Amino acid sequence: MAERRVNVGWAEGLHARPASIFVRAATATGVPVTIAKADGSPVNAASMLAVLGLGAQGGEEIVLAADAEGADAALDRLAKLVSEGLEELPETV
Repeated sequence: MAERRVNVGWAEGLHARPASIFVRAATATGVPVTIAKADGSPVNAASMLAVLGLGAQGGEEIVLAADAEGADAALDRLAKLVSEGLEELPETV
């Protein structure tokens, strides 16, 4: 299973708009991805309610994981999005 540990780059954490951006990006990968707080249980990264339910704050460590073909590339893209607090995923990543 591929895994990435990153700190949330959005000052407001994974709430409202950042969570929406993240969920859209996770869904777009086409790879089943989970997200969890460093000490918590993983949830479906493509579920807005599940991501909001994490309550991940800015600067807090989260764990992204996937176990499917293309997992490494998908996790690299999502890790960059989360760690840099980007408003959208750059095409060059």
